[in-house]
Amino acid sequence: MYKRLTPKRDFMYTIEVTLRGTPLSLAVQRKETADAEALYQKILTAVQSSTPELLELTCDRDTDKKIGLLSNEISAVQLSDKSSGGGGAKVPGFFATANS
Repeated sequence: MYKRLTPKRDFMYTIEVTLRGTPLSLAVQRKETADAEALYQKILTAVQSSTPELLELTCDRDTDKKIGLLSNEISAVQLSDKSSGGGGAKVPGFFATANS
């Protein structure tokens, strides 16, 4: 009997931040759901604060990646889960298409 090998998919949670006046978003990844949710909540709290603060974001996928940004310049933040396998990833955003 042969054992079927299935490719291992490493799921990453992506936190995307959009800055005012910039059409592109900045993104960092987290391996764990709790870590991704904690970072998402940290960014939301900083945005809601009346005092701007400097946030330094790091990435679990690319450990050398660091992003520093001011909380008062953030216009949107999004948390989504994506697999590094390429297929089956949820499309980020709030829009969905319906099949007729």
